[in-house]
Amino acid sequence: MATTVGLYLIPFCKTSVLLIVMMSVFGVAIGVLDTGGNVLILALWGDKGAPHMQALHFSFALGAFLAPLLAKLALGTTLSTENHTEPDLHPPALSQSPEANPGPLFAAPDDLNLLWAYASVGMYIFVVSVFLFALFFKTPSKHENPTASAQLSRRVKHHKALLCLLFMFFFFYVGAEITYGSYIFSFATTHVGMEESEAAGLNSIFWGTFAACRGLAIFFATCLQPGTMIVLSNIGSLVSSSFLVLFNKSPLCLWIATSVYGASMATTFPSGVSWIEQYISISGKSAALFVIGAALGEMAVPALIGILQAQYPDLPVVLYTCLGSAVFTAVLFPVMYKLATLPLDLQRKDNRRSKDQKALLNHYEEDNEGQDEEKYNEMDFEVVDVNVTVRPSVIQRSGNTLMDP
Repeated sequence: MATTVGLYLIPFCKTSVLLIVMMSVFGVAIGVLDTGGNVLILALWGDKGAPHMQALHFSFALGAFLAPLLAKLALGTTLSTENHTEPDLHPPALSQSPEANPGPLFAAPDDLNLLWAYASVGMYIFVVSVFLFALFFKTPSKHENPTASAQLSRRVKHHKALLCLLFMFFFFYVGAEITYGSYIFSFATTHVGMEESEAAGLNSIFWGTFAACRGLAIFFATCLQPGTMIVLSNIGSLVSSSFLVLFNKSPLCLWIATSVYGASMATTFPSGVSWIEQYISISGKSAALFVIGAALGEMAVPALIGILQAQYPDLPVVLYTCLGSAVFTAVLFPVMYKLATLPLDLQRKDNRRSKDQKALLNHYEEDNEGQDEEKYNEMDFEVVDVNVTVRPSVIQRSGNTLMDP
């Protein structure tokens, strides 16, 4: 609901302070949705929810692909690029004080197409929120989730360190993803010399392959483990980013490597969430930790790379960032895997030792029971022999006693 309200009010903001406030409310709402959506999938399906997690993040990729098209249809082509690149300063306008004519805080935008673009997305989210409210007020079932008890007992020894490493993993992964998706248009036009239409197509093919592979990952997740998908994604990202750095002036290589890079980056985040669920019971706080890492990477890395790319325009700083992130995630994931599986290996060894000890103890007890039974049998035979030898004397004495007058 907060996201819907933010989308409706943002086009009406006429001051920068009010726009910052509304965007902050909108960002908080999106952050809660991101965290709560991941936790909700894990709470419903547990470690069996890899396809559902891929479907959730496929919806994000589909929206990222369709939203620019909707914005282009709404804004049209009336704004030229010269208005954004060439400053048009008028001295009379500069001499006016903003306090002299503050104007209204809220007003309808001059371009109604912009209003309808925000309103249509806001209405869509409102309809979805109605369904979520219906599910929220629905009476919960009394039976317990069969995977709940198994998830509560699943705990890795170094789970805090593992969550911190996952924080760093998502920080660099999401930072590289947003950096490449945000700056590939500018990089293609300024560094490679592409036309704007070609650069726009390059941006579209990145997000298009990104969304398509997330859609295919829904089916791949039913037969592949999340760790396997992460390894395949890291290999694809490493290879494609290496080709981007080596052949950064080749338009053909840029097209091919961009499509491969978008496909390789598609499944990493949902697979990472599904993978960590196999070793740690994910709660709201745990999910918030790595989602904050992803959000910080989305915010900090593109801003830093934009500054560096402006200072060094002759260097492909954007591509260096993608390659460095691919190397870092490819090295970090084996460390995370070793840290997650090491306690399990020790636990398995302890279980094997306890089983062997129990087997030896049972065998020792069986031997002792066999020896005791043999002793008891020998004692029984001795008692029987004594009884057999005693009975005739008793009978004879009783006979003699009866024969006395």
